[in-house]
Amino acid sequence: MSLRVLIVDDERLARQELTFLLEEIGSIEVVGEAADGIEALDRIVEHEPDVVFLDVQMPGRTGFEVAREVLARGLSPEIVFVTAFDRYAVEGFEVNAVDYLLKPVEPARLKQAVARARGRLQSGRHQASRADPNHDLDRIVKLIADRQRPSNQLALKVDDRFLLVEAADIIYASLVDDEIRVVTDGLVGISNYRSMDELHARLDPDVFWRVHRSHLVNIKKIKEIVPWISRNYILKMKDAKATEIPVSRAQTKRMRDYLRL
Repeated sequence: MSLRVLIVDDERLARQELTFLLEEIGSIEVVGEAADGIEALDRIVEHEPDVVFLDVQMPGRTGFEVAREVLARGLSPEIVFVTAFDRYAVEGFEVNAVDYLLKPVEPARLKQAVARARGRLQSGRHQASRADPNHDLDRIVKLIADRQRPSNQLALKVDDRFLLVEAADIIYASLVDDEIRVVTDGLVGISNYRSMDELHARLDPDVFWRVHRSHLVNIKKIKEIVPWISRNYILKMKDAKATEIPVSRAQTKRMRDYLRL
Protein backbone atom coordinates (compact mmCIF):
# COMPACT_ATOMS: atom_id res chain seq x y z
CA MET A 1 0.00 0.00 0.00
CA SER A 2 1.47 3.34 -1.06
CA LEU A 3 1.21 6.11 1.54
CA ARG A 4 0.84 9.85 1.04
CA VAL A 5 2.73 11.56 3.85
CA LEU A 6 2.91 15.09 5.25
CA ILE A 7 5.88 16.08 7.46
CA VAL A 8 5.45 18.82 10.07
CA ASP A 9 8.46 20.14 12.02
CA ASP A 10 9.73 23.64 12.72
CA GLU A 11 13.33 22.61 11.98
CA ARG A 12 14.20 22.23 8.30
CA LEU A 13 16.99 19.71 8.90
CA ALA A 14 14.61 17.49 10.86
CA ARG A 15 12.14 17.55 7.95
CA GLN A 16 14.90 16.68 5.48
CA GLU A 17 16.17 13.80 7.61
CA LEU A 18 12.71 12.31 8.04
CA THR A 19 12.01 12.67 4.31
CA PHE A 20 15.21 10.75 3.54
CA LEU A 21 14.36 7.95 5.99
CA LEU A 22 10.82 7.61 4.66
CA GLU A 23 12.02 7.46 1.06
CA GLU A 24 14.41 4.67 2.06
CA ILE A 25 11.43 2.60 3.22
CA GLY A 26 9.74 2.85 -0.16
CA SER A 27 6.13 3.11 -1.39
CA ILE A 28 5.85 6.47 0.34
CA GLU A 29 5.17 9.82 -1.31
CA VAL A 30 5.96 12.93 0.74
CA VAL A 31 3.25 15.23 -0.58
CA GLY A 32 4.15 18.28 1.50
CA GLU A 33 5.83 19.87 4.50
CA ALA A 34 4.88 22.43 7.13
CA ALA A 35 7.02 24.42 9.56
CA ASP A 36 4.41 25.31 12.18
CA GLY A 37 1.03 24.26 13.50
CA ILE A 38 -1.02 26.80 11.57
CA GLU A 39 0.60 25.88 8.25
CA ALA A 40 0.15 22.19 9.12
CA LEU A 41 -3.64 22.47 9.17
CA ASP A 42 -3.64 24.24 5.81
CA ARG A 43 -1.43 21.54 4.26
CA ILE A 44 -3.54 18.72 5.72
CA VAL A 45 -6.67 20.20 4.13
CA GLU A 46 -4.83 20.86 0.87
CA HIS A 47 -3.07 17.50 0.41
CA GLU A 48 -5.35 15.09 2.31
CA PRO A 49 -2.41 12.87 3.36
CA ASP A 50 -2.77 9.32 4.65
CA VAL A 51 -0.26 9.93 7.46
CA VAL A 52 1.03 13.07 9.18
CA PHE A 53 4.39 12.93 10.95
CA LEU A 54 3.88 15.68 13.50
CA ASP A 55 6.32 17.47 15.80
CA VAL A 56 4.97 18.47 19.23
CA GLN A 57 6.68 21.75 20.10
CA MET A 58 6.12 24.26 17.29
CA PRO A 59 5.33 27.95 16.83
CA GLY A 60 1.71 28.94 16.39
CA ARG A 61 0.09 25.72 17.56
CA THR A 62 1.52 22.64 19.22
CA GLY A 63 1.29 19.26 17.57
CA PHE A 64 -1.44 18.23 20.01
CA GLU A 65 -3.49 21.31 19.18
CA VAL A 66 -3.15 20.41 15.50
CA ALA A 67 -4.21 16.82 16.17
CA ARG A 68 -7.27 17.92 18.16
CA GLU A 69 -8.27 20.32 15.38
CA VAL A 70 -7.89 17.50 12.85
CA LEU A 71 -10.29 15.39 14.92
CA ALA A 72 -12.72 18.28 15.37
CA ARG A 73 -12.86 18.89 11.62
CA GLY A 74 -13.53 15.22 10.90
CA LEU A 75 -10.30 14.82 8.91
CA SER A 76 -8.89 11.30 8.76
CA PRO A 77 -5.07 11.13 8.46
CA GLU A 78 -3.16 8.85 10.80
CA ILE A 79 -0.98 10.83 13.22
CA VAL A 80 2.56 9.84 14.19
CA PHE A 81 4.16 12.19 16.71
CA VAL A 82 7.89 12.76 16.33
CA THR A 83 9.58 14.59 19.20
CA ALA A 84 12.46 14.51 21.65
CA PHE A 85 10.28 14.60 24.76
CA ASP A 86 8.63 11.35 25.75
CA ARG A 87 6.75 12.98 28.60
CA TYR A 88 4.19 13.82 25.90
CA ALA A 89 3.54 10.15 25.12
CA VAL A 90 0.34 9.74 27.12
CA GLU A 91 -1.21 12.92 25.75
CA GLY A 92 -0.20 11.81 22.27
CA PHE A 93 -2.18 8.61 22.51
CA GLU A 94 -5.12 10.48 24.04
CA VAL A 95 -5.52 12.20 20.68
CA ASN A 96 -5.40 8.77 19.02
CA ALA A 97 -1.95 8.84 17.48
CA VAL A 98 -1.00 5.62 15.71
CA ASP A 99 2.53 5.85 17.09
CA TYR A 100 5.03 8.03 18.93
CA LEU A 101 8.67 8.32 17.81
CA LEU A 102 11.50 9.79 19.83
CA LYS A 103 14.21 11.89 18.18
CA PRO A 104 16.67 11.00 16.84
CA VAL A 105 14.40 8.70 14.86
CA GLU A 106 15.72 5.19 14.43
CA PRO A 107 15.06 3.68 10.97
CA ALA A 108 13.76 0.42 12.48
CA ARG A 109 11.24 2.26 14.70
CA LEU A 110 10.15 4.39 11.76
CA LYS A 111 9.46 1.24 9.74
CA GLN A 112 7.31 -0.04 12.61
CA ALA A 113 5.33 3.20 12.70
CA VAL A 114 4.78 3.08 8.94
CA ALA A 115 3.67 -0.55 9.15
CA ARG A 116 1.18 0.29 11.92
CA ALA A 117 -0.21 3.19 9.90
CA ARG A 118 -0.60 0.97 6.83
CA GLY A 119 -2.29 -1.71 8.89
CA ARG A 120 -4.79 0.69 10.42
CA LEU A 121 -5.57 2.31 7.09
CA GLN A 122 -6.08 -1.04 5.36
CA SER A 123 -8.31 -2.42 8.07
CA GLY A 124 -10.13 0.80 8.93
CA ARG A 125 -9.15 0.33 12.59
CA HIS A 126 -8.17 4.00 13.00
CA GLN A 127 -11.83 5.04 12.85
CA ALA A 128 -12.83 2.60 15.57
CA SER A 129 -9.84 3.42 17.77
CA ARG A 130 -10.79 7.09 17.88
CA ALA A 131 -13.55 6.16 20.29
CA ASP A 132 -11.07 4.51 22.69
CA PRO A 133 -8.21 6.79 23.75
CA ASN A 134 -6.79 4.03 25.96
CA HIS A 135 -6.33 1.50 23.19
CA ASP A 136 -2.53 1.48 23.43
CA LEU A 137 -1.75 1.73 27.15
CA ASP A 138 0.82 -1.07 26.96
CA ARG A 139 2.79 0.79 24.31
CA ILE A 140 2.55 4.03 26.31
CA VAL A 141 4.12 2.33 29.31
CA LYS A 142 6.89 0.84 27.18
CA LEU A 143 7.68 4.18 25.53
CA ILE A 144 8.01 5.90 28.90
CA ALA A 145 10.15 3.07 30.26
CA ASP A 146 12.49 3.38 27.27
CA ARG A 147 13.23 7.05 27.94
CA GLN A 148 16.79 8.13 27.27
CA ARG A 149 18.52 9.31 30.43
CA PRO A 150 20.33 12.67 30.48
CA SER A 151 23.95 12.36 29.36
CA ASN A 152 26.89 13.49 31.51
CA GLN A 153 29.06 14.08 28.43
CA LEU A 154 28.62 15.58 24.99
CA ALA A 155 30.73 15.20 21.84
CA LEU A 156 31.61 18.47 20.11
CA LYS A 157 33.28 18.91 16.75
CA VAL A 158 36.16 21.37 17.03
CA ASP A 159 38.02 21.90 13.75
CA ASP A 160 38.60 18.36 12.41
CA ARG A 161 38.24 16.38 15.63
CA PHE A 162 35.62 15.50 18.22
CA LEU A 163 36.14 16.38 21.87
CA LEU A 164 34.17 15.08 24.84
CA VAL A 165 33.00 17.76 27.26
CA GLU A 166 31.18 17.51 30.56
CA ALA A 167 27.54 18.54 30.36
CA ALA A 168 28.00 20.65 33.50
CA ASP A 169 30.61 22.76 31.64
CA ILE A 170 28.18 23.80 28.90
CA ILE A 171 27.19 27.46 29.19
CA TYR A 172 24.73 27.66 26.30
CA ALA A 173 23.89 26.26 22.88
CA SER A 174 22.54 28.23 19.92
CA LEU A 175 21.20 27.31 16.51
CA VAL A 176 23.38 29.18 13.98
CA ASP A 177 23.18 28.58 10.22
CA ASP A 178 21.56 25.16 10.69
CA GLU A 179 24.28 24.06 13.13
CA ILE A 180 24.07 23.82 16.89
CA ARG A 181 26.95 25.82 18.35
CA VAL A 182 27.83 24.85 21.92
CA VAL A 183 29.87 27.11 24.19
CA THR A 184 31.60 25.72 27.27
CA ASP A 185 33.99 27.13 29.86
CA GLY A 186 36.95 26.46 27.58
CA LEU A 187 35.89 25.95 23.97
CA VAL A 188 33.31 26.43 21.22
CA GLY A 189 32.23 23.47 19.13
CA ILE A 190 29.47 22.07 16.96
CA SER A 191 27.13 19.45 18.37
CA ASN A 192 26.53 16.28 16.39
CA TYR A 193 22.82 16.44 17.24
CA ARG A 194 20.65 17.55 14.36
CA SER A 195 18.14 19.64 16.27
CA MET A 196 17.78 21.60 19.49
CA ASP A 197 15.07 19.16 20.58
CA GLU A 198 17.49 16.24 20.31
CA LEU A 199 20.22 18.05 22.24
CA HIS A 200 17.80 19.21 24.93
CA ALA A 201 16.53 15.64 25.39
CA ARG A 202 20.04 14.46 26.25
CA LEU A 203 20.60 17.08 28.95
CA ASP A 204 19.15 17.54 32.41
CA PRO A 205 15.90 19.53 31.92
CA ASP A 206 16.16 20.98 35.42
CA VAL A 207 19.48 22.63 34.53
CA PHE A 208 19.21 23.29 30.79
CA TRP A 209 16.30 25.47 29.74
CA ARG A 210 15.07 26.13 26.20
CA VAL A 211 14.61 29.87 26.78
CA HIS A 212 14.14 30.52 23.07
CA ARG A 213 13.53 28.27 20.06
CA SER A 214 17.15 28.92 18.98
CA HIS A 215 18.82 28.98 22.41
CA LEU A 216 19.39 26.53 25.23
CA VAL A 217 21.06 27.77 28.42
CA ASN A 218 22.59 26.32 31.56
CA ILE A 219 20.74 28.23 34.28
CA LYS A 220 23.75 27.78 36.57
CA LYS A 221 25.86 29.73 34.08
CA ILE A 222 23.77 32.91 33.93
CA LYS A 223 25.80 35.96 34.93
CA GLU A 224 23.18 38.69 34.71
CA ILE A 225 19.51 39.14 33.87
CA VAL A 226 18.68 42.33 32.04
CA PRO A 227 15.04 43.56 31.87
CA TRP A 228 13.98 44.14 28.29
CA ILE A 229 10.99 45.56 26.47
CA SER A 230 7.48 44.18 27.14
CA ARG A 231 8.64 42.68 30.45
CA ASN A 232 10.97 40.27 28.67
CA TYR A 233 14.57 39.53 29.63
CA ILE A 234 18.02 39.25 28.15
CA LEU A 235 20.40 36.77 29.78
CA LYS A 236 24.11 37.59 29.99
CA MET A 237 26.00 34.34 30.18
CA LYS A 238 29.27 33.50 31.95
CA ASP A 239 31.34 32.92 28.82
CA ALA A 240 34.30 35.15 27.95
CA LYS A 241 32.16 37.34 25.66
CA ALA A 242 29.30 37.68 28.15
CA THR A 243 26.99 36.58 25.34
CA GLU A 244 23.45 37.93 25.47
CA ILE A 245 20.64 35.41 25.01
CA PRO A 246 17.03 36.53 24.51
CA VAL A 247 14.24 34.93 26.53
CA SER A 248 11.09 34.27 24.54
CA ARG A 249 7.78 35.60 25.78
CA ALA A 250 6.60 32.04 26.45
CA GLN A 251 9.57 31.40 28.78
CA THR A 252 9.59 34.76 30.58
CA LYS A 253 7.15 33.66 33.28
CA ARG A 254 9.17 30.52 34.00
CA MET A 255 12.32 32.57 34.36
CA ARG A 256 10.57 35.09 36.60
CA ASP A 257 9.17 32.34 38.81
CA TYR A 258 12.53 30.61 39.07
CA LEU A 259 14.29 33.79 40.12
CA ARG A 260 11.32 34.99 42.18
CA LEU A 261 11.37 38.37 40.48
